[in-house]
Amino acid sequence: MAAIETHQITLLLARIQHGDRQALSEVARLLHIELRRMAAASLHRQTPGHTWQPTDLVNELWVRLLTRDELRFENRAHFLGVAGHLMRVMVVDHARARAARKRTPAEGPPPGNDEFGILLRLSDGQLAELLALDAALDRLAEMSVRQAQIVEMRFFAGLTVEETAQALALSPKTVKREWAAARAWLHAELREPAP
Repeated sequence: MAAIETHQITLLLARIQHGDRQALSEVARLLHIELRRMAAASLHRQTPGHTWQPTDLVNELWVRLLTRDELRFENRAHFLGVAGHLMRVMVVDHARARAARKRTPAEGPPPGNDEFGILLRLSDGQLAELLALDAALDRLAEMSVRQAQIVEMRFFAGLTVEETAQALALSPKTVKREWAAARAWLHAELREPAP
């Protein structure tokens, strides 16, 4: 992204913090392609075989952002980190709702009638893997919030080491070290049977 656009986004994010909701639509225009890339990566990593489109995830992201009382973003990388976190939450919530419908189909809405109008086509194994990863990330956050944030930004949002470092006010070297440690911990955690 050009330095001019990055500076423009930073100025728009400052306007948003001062209550200018119109600036959010301008940020949406400038970051649309990047958010779609993040959504596609998030969906591809988490839900192979899904029919949920990246546009659906980005649209829901904007709905969630617009319904917040306070919007505070320090810079482009911070905004993308928040967006990545929200995408993770939305996909996992959607998977949990699907799992609940499988357990009690009579109580849930009919298949295909989810909040996005599109049913995720996850196998039982894929659904279990997604929920296990989410639970492992929650356990990691209990030990190291910073490592959990780095995983979210790198894995779910697809941010680079440099973007993650900027969003968390860390050095790229620290991000690389914490990213490696978090990946090793998650790999070991996901290989162990759940308690």
